Amino acid sequence: MKNKQQEQFSIQNIIAKGTKIVGDFFSDGDIRVDGTIEGNIETSGKVVIGKEGEIIGKLKCSNAYFEGKLTGTLELTETLTLKSTAYIEGDVITQKLAVEPGATFNVSCVMKTTVKDLNSGSKTKKTA
Repeated sequence: MKNKQQEQFSIQNIIAKGTKIVGDFFSDGDIRVDGTIEGNIETSGKVVIGKEGEIIGKLKCSNAYFEGKLTGTLELTETLTLKSTAYIEGDVITQKLAVEPGATFNVSCVMKTTVKDLNSGSKTKKTA
């Protein structure tokens, strides 16, 4: 039997091609977008944007894998991966960045890492 933490990570939300959502979207699980979202998306999971997928607004997540388009703000706690068909325009905050040749990346980008303060044991943000 799965515990709640395992169930939480197995949740996957799919926004199918031809679907348009206008408004804010919050989830604890992973999200795949093949349609269009106009608004803010926030999840502790991973977000995959397919070739036909588009986000107009703000995306906050751990990891993002883009084949599609984002116009707006992108905040990641881990890795942003851009495939050759990706189109990103706006502001990006991420820890790691992987870009394939051919991707469009017209942004102002800040790369941050989270490090542990050895003296107090609390997490602090450090700009790389």
